[in-house]
Amino acid sequence: MKVNNKHYLTVWMEGSTVYLIEQNLLPFKFQIHKSESYKESCIAIKTMIVRGAGAIGATAGFAMAQASNEAPENDYIKFLEKAKKEIEATRPTARNLFYATNRVFNAAKISKQEAYKAAQDIAAENVQDAKKIGEFGNELIKDGYNIETHCNAGWLGFVDYGSALSPIYAANNEGKKIFVYVDETRPRSQGARLTAWELKNENIPHAILPDNAGAYIMSRGKVDMMIVGADRIAANGDVANKIGTFEKAIVAREFNVPFYVAAPCSTFDLDCHTGNNIIIEQRDEDEVLYQTGLLNNGEIEKVLVCSPGSNAINPAFDVTPADYITGIITEKGIIKPSVEEIKKLFK
Repeated sequence: MKVNNKHYLTVWMEGSTVYLIEQNLLPFKFQIHKSESYKESCIAIKTMIVRGAGAIGATAGFAMAQASNEAPENDYIKFLEKAKKEIEATRPTARNLFYATNRVFNAAKISKQEAYKAAQDIAAENVQDAKKIGEFGNELIKDGYNIETHCNAGWLGFVDYGSALSPIYAANNEGKKIFVYVDETRPRSQGARLTAWELKNENIPHAILPDNAGAYIMSRGKVDMMIVGADRIAANGDVANKIGTFEKAIVAREFNVPFYVAAPCSTFDLDCHTGNNIIIEQRDEDEVLYQTGLLNNGEIEKVLVCSPGSNAINPAFDVTPADYITGIITEKGIIKPSVEEIKKLFK
């Protein structure tokens, strides 16, 4: 996508340096962050300088390639195994992260050059998969549709294009008149900060929606469909995504709003039988208790927005059962969230 008329990827690697859009500063400041080592890339994932399933996966692959480059010849495999565990510990729910570390680790056992190539291939495939998701998802969008989203599954959540937003971009590019309701997505407000910023850059009509207003908007018949991303999809079609997704799926069913999940095949975990087996990341309570914003003097500042002295619970994800999902939009087509359909997808 373009920022100030220049094309950017969310994350890319040149030599041994990983470059990332610093998403914690958006939408107030656009800045490129550099990670010079695999440990620095781990920090970038953990602190959400980079976030979103596809972008996390690509960054994890690059981090694994950095580890291969840094590994001493006399202790090469042991160093790689240690680095792999560190990278995988950064965001335990995101399936794409493990997909990337395993693939690059296996390539690294052949050579450092193969590790670098595998990491670059993962990033390039992520772009192409997201583009295809957009093409298939666009077929579901009619002219005049109002679409609701949750969290950010746009190009910032992937290397480019995105998953949930990719069909929206494709529909817009085709000339369809669409409107997007952007769930703010507390506590980190990825919808209000990131999705809204992306849509504004693309001149797509939209409005930020308080998380608790979704039921009201749907009850008034103002939402034609909902599209969300995914961080991990179990073998039975259960989907882990940003906290609040399950709540929206329940409301969508109540008001007969089609509820779609957009994700590439690399997000599926066939070894995870149901959503009950998905590890839900528990993040720091400060993400709930504090918010960052832009002051009148142009400075970005973190402020307490909750009762002083109170504690908070901060699960990063929830699991939406397959029964609540109309379909899953993948780079290979749209499938029903069932064991049978998922098996066919991977044949």
